[in-house]
Amino acid sequence: MKKIYSETFRVPKSAIDHNGHVNNVTYLQWCIDIAEKHWIAKTDPSTREDHVWVVLEHTIAYKNPSFQGETLSISTWVRSAEGVKSERSYRIERPSDGKTIVEASSVWCFVNAKTHRPSKISEEICTLFV
Repeated sequence: MKKIYSETFRVPKSAIDHNGHVNNVTYLQWCIDIAEKHWIAKTDPSTREDHVWVVLEHTIAYKNPSFQGETLSISTWVRSAEGVKSERSYRIERPSDGKTIVEASSVWCFVNAKTHRPSKISEEICTLFV
């Protein structure tokens, strides 16, 4: 069973590009933001002081446009965590019509905040997310 973290929000004017819809880069930023919120929600300050995540790769598929003022739902979950790497998935949907706006995934590396070196993901961290 996936441990999904979600939130709903309204698309701000600042997200709109010259084509009149949400800018593609904005979707990626929303994915990164929800991953960080998930990390903060599940961990204590000490854990966050000791370790950080660094993105190694993003894959994103744009399925439908979205527009200023629309309500969107963004969800994220960790698909796998092994060694120093973790794969996280994302889905952005428009609840009003059930359409998927974006599907994305990222590969993250778990890093020791002091040494800036990759760090093995502990069983404790795995249990929180996978």
